[in-house]
Amino acid sequence: MKLGIVLSTNNVETNWNAFRLANLAVDKGDIVNIFLTGEGVEYTKNSSDKFNINKQIQKFLKSPNAKITACGTCMMIRSQKGSGECPEGGIEDLYRLIAENDKVITF
Repeated sequence: MKLGIVLSTNNVETNWNAFRLANLAVDKGDIVNIFLTGEGVEYTKNSSDKFNINKQIQKFLKSPNAKITACGTCMMIRSQKGSGECPEGGIEDLYRLIAENDKVITF
């Protein structure tokens, strides 16, 4: 299955659960694409020992079937820049995620 996840919050528990689900899907052999929009571009902001988002992301990105893209406009608003693990994208990338994946869920 190809799974698209749209993450639009910086709530630590929600983001932790989104990446846990993404990791489960990758472990089952699925292709998972995550698009960060709005507050979602701050997805690592509140990582903690209890909700270790960074650990989930590191695991996720080890798979060749895992990809994260962030809205460049949303990043610019928050004075952030893309990175190797999370490149900047745009509304076309969000559209493609919706059009090309079997299922799309939002957090």
